[in-house]
This record gives sequence, structure tokens and C-alpha cells, in this order.
Amino acid sequence: MGKAAKSSRKFAASGKLKQAIQSRKKHQQMQKKIKGRRGAHGKGKQQAVTEEDGSDDDDGEKDVKGVPKKAGKDVKKMTVEDLLGAEFMDEDNDAEEDEDDAAADELSMDEDEEDLADDQSFASVDDLEDQGTSHMLELAQLAEKDPEFYKYLQENDRELLEFNATQGSPDEMDDEDDVMDEDNEDAEAEAEELPIITTDILKTWQKALLEHRSLRALRKLLIAFRSAVHMNEDDQVLLWRIDNATVYAKLVTTSLRYTPIVLAYHVPYKTLSNGKFKQPTQSAKLKALQKLTLSYFNNVVHLIPQLTDSEMLRLALTESAKILPYVVSSRKAVKTYLKKCLELWSTGEDDIRIAAFLAIRHLASSTEDSIVDLVLKSTYLSLVRACKSTSTYRLPSLTLMKNSACELFCVDHGATYPHAFGYIRQLAILLRGGMKTKTKEAYKQVYNWQYAHCVDFWALVLGRACDAQAQAKQGGQESELMPLIYPLVQVSLGAIKLISNSRSYPFHLHIARSMLHLTRHTRTYVPLTPYLLPIITSTLTASGKPKSSTLRPLDMETHIRAPAQYVKTRVYAAGLVEETVFILAEWLGSGPVHGSVAFPELIVPIVVTLRRTLKNSKELGKEAGMVKGLLERVEDCAKWIDQSRAGINFGPGKMGEVEQWEAHVKIEESPLGKYLKVQRKSREKRKRMIDKANKGEDEILED
Repeated sequence: MGKAAKSSRKFAASGKLKQAIQSRKKHQQMQKKIKGRRGAHGKGKQQAVTEEDGSDDDDGEKDVKGVPKKAGKDVKKMTVEDLLGAEFMDEDNDAEEDEDDAAADELSMDEDEEDLADDQSFASVDDLEDQGTSHMLELAQLAEKDPEFYKYLQENDRELLEFNATQGSPDEMDDEDDVMDEDNEDAEAEAEELPIITTDILKTWQKALLEHRSLRALRKLLIAFRSAVHMNEDDQVLLWRIDNATVYAKLVTTSLRYTPIVLAYHVPYKTLSNGKFKQPTQSAKLKALQKLTLSYFNNVVHLIPQLTDSEMLRLALTESAKILPYVVSSRKAVKTYLKKCLELWSTGEDDIRIAAFLAIRHLASSTEDSIVDLVLKSTYLSLVRACKSTSTYRLPSLTLMKNSACELFCVDHGATYPHAFGYIRQLAILLRGGMKTKTKEAYKQVYNWQYAHCVDFWALVLGRACDAQAQAKQGGQESELMPLIYPLVQVSLGAIKLISNSRSYPFHLHIARSMLHLTRHTRTYVPLTPYLLPIITSTLTASGKPKSSTLRPLDMETHIRAPAQYVKTRVYAAGLVEETVFILAEWLGSGPVHGSVAFPELIVPIVVTLRRTLKNSKELGKEAGMVKGLLERVEDCAKWIDQSRAGINFGPGKMGEVEQWEAHVKIEESPLGKYLKVQRKSREKRKRMIDKANKGEDEILED
């Protein structure tokens, strides 16, 4: 064999030849696993496509099935949840959403490869030298400069001449040289060979991130973070090993806190004046960071269900929301993240619910309309599913869910209108079905917790969006949701009239409370007396003496239908009269009624009905006393209004002067206002005592 060229001898003496051979073997192992992984995912994707082709749900929701393509088709066969969800009302947008999903899939088509070889996919992030390219150039020139050495390589190690520049950099793979040398090496031996994360390594990365905002350190940190997230999974290729719980917690915390800071430094995004965020401007740096950021975000989503510490879980939700502007283009990742957040919002503790909601709200701040629509629809469906049953213990969490969802729906009234219109329409469809068929099943579709909570939720949304004081501050500009007040009121009052027996009165009171809330905030006159007075009249003038019973008082807030054993009992009658009298007093003390200059004339039919009821009531003395007390305050209030308007010099036709006079009426100083103040304090005190008793604290409940 002839003498080798000087460049060949230097290449062999430097140790790079052996290193290149080891790197090649390792690369082949990696590619083999990647191909096997891709094959498994490919089958899954084909199966998913087959299933999606037969599905009408544009968002991939599998919980709600059997929804017809048209609202008027097969309504009788639909369940309450199908109609309240109203997933079919957006079918005209199916094609557009399919296109969005396809585009998102193209952006995330390489996710499987990223999961297996993060160090290869993200090599461009820290501008590492492409040593593979230089090796290929040297080997190509070797055939010309030193043909004898080239022949030697062909005879002894031909695979080296087939070196691929796309394989991992030798410097990157030094930590796992001994991991992939043998084909049949078992997982335990591989884990023992992996480098161990230590506190010193983390401190080094933290220093580089804080002082230099180093992308190289960020890449190393996130690869280690991925190893922490998937450390207990057998089918994952990991580059680090964590054998200390403290180091694990510190690694996760460091990744969550530092990643948004470094990303915001290198690729900042804009926040508009209305609070919405805009995606970062396309640049070479953003393109290089896209896969790294998406991989990190998917790892965080994978980590969230594993966390048991509430502090860590809250941190993960808070910090992951800051990454949303960088990954919002990947619809698949956004849907998965939203699903996890909604699960926590529906089932977690109060602080976790709030953190999850804040993440959902940040996602809804996107400038993309499709993202906002997805968030609103998914949030409402989660709320409907959570409202299937109500108890003393679940009521506070449901109230929190409704109030937080109400805030979400009031961010953008224009985006909310199509959803509100469609879902209120579904309430009307269920009501129409009950009025037409008049069967037990049709009545159950209306008289259930989901229907009651949906009515209450939309009353909260419209009350907040169309609040009279808020509109006055905005210069009198009406909300886009104002036209939906009338249909919601019609549907609600129609639901009250559907069944009028005494066992359904708790449901009537639930709907009346929702309408009362709407009346207070929007200053819309809703005639509730035709639905409240019959409850008082039928209870006080019922034939026969009420049955004495040892039953506990029925909690009207947690029941929509009275149990059979409560019918015609004194405890049930007392509870009905007390609750109805309070709601009637609240309605009479609301702005549109009490603040009206015509209040003395409005109460005439109410006073006549209550006087007649008291005259015919004989058995229920205590309950009749409640009604009598309200009647006296109402009459005193009518006299108070008469005295206030005695000096006016304008007629009913001058609406401007009438509104100006009504705006100066101080309801709190009237006899009815003082009566309501006392009643509210008494009810709040009793409620606190009941809550303490439910928690096992020593409290004595007095009648």
C-alpha cells in the first residue's frame, strides 16, 4: 500500500475516524427506531382519518354523538346534551375548519421525529457546526488525493464511505456513545449509561439563560425537560436520567419559568390595545425556534396530567399560557392544551380552576377568530356536561364555572353573538318539543339541571354584557347581545308555564332568580308576578290541612323537583312561601319596578291578589304572616312614591323628564328597600350557619 496523504494521516491521528464510525453506528440505530416509530404512528393516523370521515363533528369531539345535520331533523331522537351542546349549528364551517386542521397537521407533521431525536431536530437552534458536511467533503476528496487509503477503507469499513451528513453531530452524541452500540441492549442497561442531571448542571444552564439568554442552553434545558416528562415511559429515547426528586422539581420549575423569558427576548410578540395578542413576525430565528417551542409545549401538555402538587400544577398552567402566541398556528397542539385546561377547570380545586381558566382566557385573546370560536364552544360544552347534577357541595364550583365562563363570553360580544343565538335557540327547540308532544320524556328535556343552569348562564352573560351602568359609561352604546334578551326571556317564561304542579315549583323559582338577575342589570322589565303569585296562592289556600312531618327543610337551591314525600307537608309549604315572598320582594325592589314613577299603579293587581289570598288562608298562620309583612311594606312604599312625585309638573308623555326623575329615586331609603336589606342580612347569616353545620362545626340553627 502506498504512503497515505498528509490529510489522511491527520484525519486518522486526530481520532475523528473512530468517532465518525461510532457516530455512524449510533445514527443507524436512531434512524431504525425513528422509522419504526413513524410506521406505528402512520397506522394510527390512517385509522384516525377513517374514523373522522364518518363523523359529523368538526372539532373532533367524541363525547357528544348523534347530532343531526339540520336543526329540524330527528329532534325527537336527540338527547338533552345533544341539543344543549348544539354542535351541529356550525356545520357550514366544516370545510373551513378541515382546511385549518390540515394546515396545522402540516406544521406538526415532524412531531414524532422530534420526540425521538430532539438533539438532531434542534441542532440549528444554537448554530452548531455541521461537522457531518465537512466529513463528507473530506471523504469525497480522499478518493482523488489518496486512492490507496480510499481503497483500504473500501475493503475494511465500506459503510464509513456512505456517511450521511444528516446524522447527528459527534459532539452532541458523546453523552450516549455506549448506549446504542448493540442492537439487543435492554432498557435497564441503557438507562444506567445515560448521564445524570445534577444541580450544578442546572445552575450552569440557569446562569447562561439569565446572563446571555443563550439559545444553546435553552436547547439543552428543554431536551433534559423532555427526559423528565417521559422518564417513566419505555418507548421513548431519552438523553438524560434524573434520580433525585429535588433535581426533578428544580428542572421542571426552571424549564417552566425560564423558557417564556428567553423566547420573549429573542422573538417577542405584540399585545394589542384591546388585550389580544398577535403572533410573532416571521423571521429566520422564529423558524429555527418553531420546532423547539412546539416540542416543549407538547411536553408541558403531556406533563400537566402527571402533576399532583397543586403549586407545580398552577405554575405549569400559568407559564404554559405564555407560550401560546408561539404555538397558536398548530391547531392540534392548541386543541389538546385546551382540552386539558377544560378538564382542570371542570374538576380541579378552586385555585387550579382559576389558573386553568386564566390560561383558557389567554388563549381566547388570540387575534384568530377560529381559535376564539373553538374556545367559546368547548368552554360551553364543558359547562353543560358539568351541570348534569347539582348538590350542596357541587353548587359553589358550578357557580364559579358559570361566572368565569361568563367573563370569557363577554370579552368579544361580536364573537359571542353566533354562539349565544344558537344555544338559546336550542333551549327554544327543547321547549317547543315539550309543548307539542306533552309526554313525560319531553318534559324531562326541559325540567332538568342542565336546562336550568343554561338559562341562568345566559342570563349572567346578557346581564353583564348589557349592563345599564356599563353602557352609560361607554356613552350609551348598546351591546351587540342586546337583541338576545327578548328571546331568552320568552324561552324562560315558557319553561315556567310548561308544568304548573307543586312539585315543579323549585324549578320555577330557579328560572325566576335568573330573570331577576337579568332585570336588575339590564333594567329590562320582566313580568314575573304572573308566575310567582300562583305559587303563594296555591300554597296558602290549598284544600286540607298540611301534613306534619319530621323532614328537613327542602333546600330550594339544590332541588328542581320536590320529592314525593314533601308534597302537602307543612315544611315544604313554609319553604315555598318564604322563598317566593323573598323573590317577589326582590323583583318589586328592582330598578325597573320600584324606580318607576308608576309604581303605585303597578302594584294594584299584586295588592288585590295578596289580600284575597290572605283572606282565604286559614291553616298556615306563620307563612301568611310573611305575606302580610311584604304587603304592608309594598303599600308603604306606594305612599312614599306618591309623596315623592307630588310636586312634579310633567305628564307621562314627556319621557325625558320621566327618566330623569326615575334616575334620582333612592330605592335603598324607601320602606321596601329597608325591608329587603334586613331580609338579605338574615338570609346570609342563616346560610353561613348552614355552611358551618355542613362542615361539622358546632353551630345551632334557630328558626
